[in-house]
Amino acid sequence: MPEAPYGPDQHFTVPPMPHGPPPGSADPLRAAAVALLNLSGLGLGYALLRRWGPLVLCLAATAVLLFVALPADAGGVPTVVPAGYGVFLLLAAAHGARSGLRTPLAARAPLALLLGLVLLAVPVGGALWYDGAREEAGQQALLDRLEKADDLVAAAGRGTFAASRSDYRAALAVYRDLAVDHPGSRAADRVPARLRAYYSTVGAAYGRREYCLAVEPLQFLRTVPRTIPADRLGPLAHWPDDRLATSLYECGAADLSDGGEAWTGHFRDLLATFPGSAAAAKVVPAVDTAVRTAQRGVSGAAPCAAVDRLRALGTRLTDLASAPGDAVASLTAAAARAGRAGDAGAYECGVDQFEDGDFAGARGSMRSYVSDTRSGAKRERAKKIAIGAEVAQTLPDAGKTLPTTASGGSISVTVKNDSPRDITVLYTGPVTGSFTLKACGGCTAYSLGATITRGFKPCSDSGRDYPRRTIQLPVGTTYFVHQPGGIGAGTPASDTARLRAGYVYTECAYTTRTFGSGT
Repeated sequence: MPEAPYGPDQHFTVPPMPHGPPPGSADPLRAAAVALLNLSGLGLGYALLRRWGPLVLCLAATAVLLFVALPADAGGVPTVVPAGYGVFLLLAAAHGARSGLRTPLAARAPLALLLGLVLLAVPVGGALWYDGAREEAGQQALLDRLEKADDLVAAAGRGTFAASRSDYRAALAVYRDLAVDHPGSRAADRVPARLRAYYSTVGAAYGRREYCLAVEPLQFLRTVPRTIPADRLGPLAHWPDDRLATSLYECGAADLSDGGEAWTGHFRDLLATFPGSAAAAKVVPAVDTAVRTAQRGVSGAAPCAAVDRLRALGTRLTDLASAPGDAVASLTAAAARAGRAGDAGAYECGVDQFEDGDFAGARGSMRSYVSDTRSGAKRERAKKIAIGAEVAQTLPDAGKTLPTTASGGSISVTVKNDSPRDITVLYTGPVTGSFTLKACGGCTAYSLGATITRGFKPCSDSGRDYPRRTIQLPVGTTYFVHQPGGIGAGTPASDTARLRAGYVYTECAYTTRTFGSGT
């Protein structure tokens, strides 16, 4: 028997069977083809390697990216998303290259490499397309903002400026943001045209010749360069100036003509803001015309209204003349002229008041005229009319005839004072005048009861030297008022004397302890 080939202590080992074909030799071209195909984001390198799990993973990653990134908007996607996807593609390319280095492909390596180079355009083109889409989305977002601002301006233009001011400011802020912060955008290119429409809308009242309504909007438009740089506005920066100057003048002139009070503010703003403008040059002629018109009114049907107007003009022109500017001298002269005309017109006003039965007003007007005038025939008559008006306040019949400057007469009238107070005697009729009698020393006021008893006769003490004065009056009715002087003098006493030729008349003034003085 032959001997065994191994000894009793030796064992026979069978080598393991291989699970697949043995790996081929390393092929860098094949590895590069797999890497490029995986960089397309479609995992095609794994498809050629028949690695289905990694292929599905690549497709899933690409799907997630598309889901997050689309549709494209102006903000794009968070930076971490494309960065993470890029890292994933690089890992997939590296892993595919390592796997394909020795693993046969389902296609020839040169063809796979060429396909990889072609498909590399997929992520590159996709990125470029996405950037373009995102840029377009940004442009459209800016255009949407522009459209909303335009709609805001259009809606504001249908309301009042006061109610729409905040909307105008909001729209202006959008225009400014587009023009300054997004230059070169399609929306920014349209801003100049929109600003022209904006100015026309805000200042629309001027186009309708509604000058008073136009003042505030035009003043607002002059502040726009604080928001939008003047170089972006171009000619619009000065668009409101002439329009505002015209509006200030026209609104002020209309108010001046209507007898209002707001004209001084408009003219002051005009002279201060646009002193050299054509509109400012019209201010002095306008106020001169107003003064002349009021002066003519003094001799018209309503002299008192004309006087009030002249005095108001004088006051407001004095105030207006305090503003700096070349018109100061002219305005000061106009103010002085209005004041003098108002003072002089007080006479005509007083006559009108007297004839209308406003005796208190007539008295005040005539006293004002006398105070403001130093000489002249009217001044003397104004004194008489003031006296007659005061008498007529107590005896209305005394106001039927306007007092004259006549004096003297053929009838003697003596007035005595039986009162412990000074007495001012006012009289009017054919002759008008006044005088004051000193208090009667030792005289006392009479009780009311004493004055109504039979036989009551004041000024009858033959031993007393009563203060007295004798005046000469013509025939006719003369109205007397005895006005006691001092604090708490009481109600003036009055008397109506019908004077006839051939008689001598005596008036006696006295006071009572209860109701004042009497005759």
